[in-house]
Amino acid sequence: MKVQNFSKVFILVLSLVVFLSISSVSSAGPIVLKLGWTTSDGATDPYAITARQFAKALNKEAPGQFKVEYYPNRALGDEKEMLEGLGFGTLHMAVITNAPIASIVPAFQVNDLPFLYSSEEQAHRVLDGPVGQKLMRKLESKNIIGFGFAEGGFRQMINNVRAVYTPKDVEGIKWRVMQNPVYIGMFRALGGNAVPMAWGEVFTAVQQGTIDGLEIPIAVIQNNGYYEVTKYLSLTNHTYSALGVLMAKRTWEKLSKAQKMAVQKAARAAITTERTMNMENVRKLVDKLKTEGMKVNAVKDAKAFRDKVKPVYDKFRSSIGAGLMDEVLAQVK
Repeated sequence: MKVQNFSKVFILVLSLVVFLSISSVSSAGPIVLKLGWTTSDGATDPYAITARQFAKALNKEAPGQFKVEYYPNRALGDEKEMLEGLGFGTLHMAVITNAPIASIVPAFQVNDLPFLYSSEEQAHRVLDGPVGQKLMRKLESKNIIGFGFAEGGFRQMINNVRAVYTPKDVEGIKWRVMQNPVYIGMFRALGGNAVPMAWGEVFTAVQQGTIDGLEIPIAVIQNNGYYEVTKYLSLTNHTYSALGVLMAKRTWEKLSKAQKMAVQKAARAAITTERTMNMENVRKLVDKLKTEGMKVNAVKDAKAFRDKVKPVYDKFRSSIGAGLMDEVLAQVK
């Protein structure tokens, strides 16, 4: 009799525990994902588009299970600080430019090689294929999960000294570059004065004449007001700006299998949509920047630029990895 009573009590307690567990899960609310980036929250800003499209796609894949919070304009720090936050697990997600990622995984420098990609479509094929997958897997050793590359677009040169038509026009100008040795090497090879600088300092530096110009994607020029402080926009297409869509491994490991699948699908959908939107926006924004007063020109001979930057390829071959570099070069011939 006592055994039966004990069994009834045990079953009652177990049922209560299960009920409370289910109740606590259902009342916990959606999983909050803080997503940061350094540029504006403008309608045509590629980082902002990526973030918004990810949130939209995630809500479709897992309705009500996630709440994506936006942190633009360096609200969570510069890209170097956000990468550290992802690694430590104190930041959930971020959209990060390829060049800062290369500071923690040098193989990413391959995407920053000057005049590597001839078109957006060519870059997509490489970044969506085995090369891109290999790069993203390398981030796991840094406690970061990479879902793929959105698109900042081709980077262009803007400055207040002169229009850039030939490599000689780059000479002597003080260019802000990202804190990345490939960018520094590229501008030095072209004869420019490369000034490494964090993004948050750049606008004021141009405004005050500390630097003469910088290199930057079209959409970021418009959405961050650089047409107000620079005169010349030269369409050099010198580097394709790939934007990593990243999550802290610590955040990733807390998700269920179904939630992980939803996040992956949402990231892929966001990347696809953002690329299409960005290419359409860039075409319109060039004309808009002209109306804002910028003097826009195309370079005369891209081959002349490629010839000048060949030493950069040789210099970074070992840090990128000879095998990876050869794999990419074979695909872009």
